[in-house]
Amino acid sequence: MTLFMPARLLAAISRELRLAAAIGVVGCVLASCATQASATRATSPAPGMPGPSTPAAAISVDGGPIWMLARSALSQVVTQPAVRAGLARSRVYEILKPGQQPLAVAGAVPVVTFSAVSTLRQAVTGHELPAGTSALLYDPEAWAFTPRAEQTDPARAARQALRVARAHGLKLIVAPALNLTIVQPGLSGFRWQQFLHLGLAGAMARVSDVVELQAQSLERSTTTYAAFVRAAAAQARAANPAVQILAGLSTNPPGAAVSSRQLIAAIRATRGLVDGYWLNIPGRGPRCPTCNAPRPDIGRQVLRELL
Repeated sequence: MTLFMPARLLAAISRELRLAAAIGVVGCVLASCATQASATRATSPAPGMPGPSTPAAAISVDGGPIWMLARSALSQVVTQPAVRAGLARSRVYEILKPGQQPLAVAGAVPVVTFSAVSTLRQAVTGHELPAGTSALLYDPEAWAFTPRAEQTDPARAARQALRVARAHGLKLIVAPALNLTIVQPGLSGFRWQQFLHLGLAGAMARVSDVVELQAQSLERSTTTYAAFVRAAAAQARAANPAVQILAGLSTNPPGAAVSSRQLIAAIRATRGLVDGYWLNIPGRGPRCPTCNAPRPDIGRQVLRELL
């Protein structure tokens, strides 16, 4: 896989992290991101590839961030009227598993998720998507649900998914997991650093309309979360200036419990860097065997505070 981010830039990010930890101010680390992204010169995309003329993900109705939630998560947060009303004023993507029907609440737009290109292609060409589906979500991870070849070359697989999406008038969202780094030999450091070193954000941005950064494992440290999102977003926009970027959050990731305060801090530290957030409220199961018990109350607290 082609390297994107030179070692000197990784070293610079590490220096920024140390400085931010010392002075407790993430804002100084992040200040140049918007300038860097806007200064990137747009280039003409290859035929069928995303670019400035490619339809991008819709902007939130009220100008706030886009929200992406799984069907089960959406059903749990809209039980609170204030959250339901706030989401209705926002742009919401409702993630569906193949075969699910949307809730049709808060004006959410259906997005169907797949972890393998073969099942994505079968669902699309077999006309198995629910009415109103606007995008496909390709979620490659180092797990049993993504074929090994797609784990080792996720950008190639995403390009195949993009061709299917384009042929049927759909957008493509890609959400490459940080654990894709474990299938690449000879890497060292934290997974988020390896992810940047491999240039995965940029590689996926070249073959998608929206990149979702699965940063939720970093949310306990606002400094680390913001530094990763900043570097990955800049990498993605350098590769495709038209790409939109979402960042991941979770109410109950594996490990120590998290609070709504930590999630809100992560959002406030990165709000100027991304177009929105995937708010996860996962249940324990084959796809998240070590997740803690679902915490929809945290999701409602976060949304109530920010909507």
